[in-house]
Amino acid sequence: MELATIRTPNGSTAAAVRRGDEWMGLAAADLSELLARPDWSWEAVTALAAPVGSGIPVDEAELGLPLPTPGKVVCCGLNYADHILEMGRDLPEYPTLFAKFADTLTGPTDDVAVPTQAQAAVDWEAELAVVVGSELRRADEEEARAAIAGYMLANDISMRDWQKRTLQWFQGKAFDGTTPIGPVLVTADSIDPDDGIEITCEVNGVRRQHGSTKTLVFSPARLLAYISQFTALRAGDVVLTGTPGGVGTGMQPPQYLSDGDAVVVRAEGLGQLVNTIRFN
Repeated sequence: MELATIRTPNGSTAAAVRRGDEWMGLAAADLSELLARPDWSWEAVTALAAPVGSGIPVDEAELGLPLPTPGKVVCCGLNYADHILEMGRDLPEYPTLFAKFADTLTGPTDDVAVPTQAQAAVDWEAELAVVVGSELRRADEEEARAAIAGYMLANDISMRDWQKRTLQWFQGKAFDGTTPIGPVLVTADSIDPDDGIEITCEVNGVRRQHGSTKTLVFSPARLLAYISQFTALRAGDVVLTGTPGGVGTGMQPPQYLSDGDAVVVRAEGLGQLVNTIRFN
């Protein structure tokens, strides 16, 4: 299934499930609200049985931020072997983790507004995001896999000068409204990163990143199991699984984003994020 948060004409939002060329509305304002319900999957399946023509045509729907209020947003900083090597590091024994706030998230087509103090070294990071579907505490890998609601795309836009001020990355990763996610949540029964999802990033039409989730050092299930050893994960939480090689800071010389640059993150089966950088 594909789930999304749809922006409605009156300025509100609604969770929806896709059926062919229609989005069928659900009784929740967004996917954060929907996933908080134990029977969220049943609600979505039930909506698919609604009469034909009763939904919103796909080409008329505007997709918004799918998960506006996750309790936790946890990120794995180094997880593709090629990116780890381009950053001059050894392959890790344990995941390199950091956190974001929900305030960092923005929608799949929204502009990314970068304030004056952070415009010197703005970088792209195409990622696979895994969304938790049920609570996990000290889970093993099998339990973690069973608790995955699904997957979506993310772009961990990073302010490299802020990130490099200290050994802790948090300050370069947590600017408000700078992490696009979406456009849809594809449920775990429809796609499997272990089979290899090809993720790409283009800047102004030029491909900068390309990687397969087959090369992840820590799989989504392994990441969730590891994180759940020290903090509970709950339905609607989001975990970013890392970025492949090709980031701007790894180039010689480094290349960064400018005002008006168009950044597109794509993956077959997951759609695309299309965001414009706006310096303000």
